[in-house]
Amino acid sequence: MRTILGSPVLWLGVALLVMGSGPLLVIGLYLQWHGDPNPNPVGPGILAFFTFWPSLLLIVIGLGLGIARNRGWLG
Repeated sequence: MRTILGSPVLWLGVALLVMGSGPLLVIGLYLQWHGDPNPNPVGPGILAFFTFWPSLLLIVIGLGLGIARNRGWLG
């Protein structure tokens, strides 16, 4: 059975989003919990900056491929 979420491109985009933006989110939550007055997570911020938009593009392309396969437009 074909599903919309069956495209490997979609899952690559989700993995890139989690691996790229996840560290910044974890550090931000940790610093918020412990009350750091001057947080400066430069490295994870740069990683998130360079992986966020490509991952969203891969997710949109993967969803498009999944919809096209589900409707029978692709073989």
